[in-house]
Amino acid sequence: MKSCNQCGKCCVKYSDGGLSVTEQEIDMWVLFRPDIVDYVKNGKIWHQPKSGEAITLCPWLRIDAKSKLYTCDIYFDRPDDCKYYPVTIAQMVDDECEMLEDGDLVNVPKAQKALDILMQDSRPPMER
Repeated sequence: MKSCNQCGKCCVKYSDGGLSVTEQEIDMWVLFRPDIVDYVKNGKIWHQPKSGEAITLCPWLRIDAKSKLYTCDIYFDRPDDCKYYPVTIAQMVDDECEMLEDGDLVNVPKAQKALDILMQDSRPPMER
């Protein structure tokens, strides 16, 4: 399994307002990042602050014109849904995640263990 190459596929796919946030995340943002809270509506992200309409692309997502790499303006304060991605190998396959290598699909349980280790600092361990 490769490290993330910042292709942006996950951010683009999941930034259309379908992600949710917890009350704890909202409480932290209220205190430390009220600019993020402005984009939350009924526990869902991302929505226009004034109209409440869902946004089709995360307002914090940036792409470098030269390198074509995606970055996140709120990376250290991003929602848990973002921190925890990717969760499963199947999800990565569905999303055409570029972290996957051909060998990862030969032994999916082994690849899942590798993913869990890779993501251990970002998300709680998977329950099996």
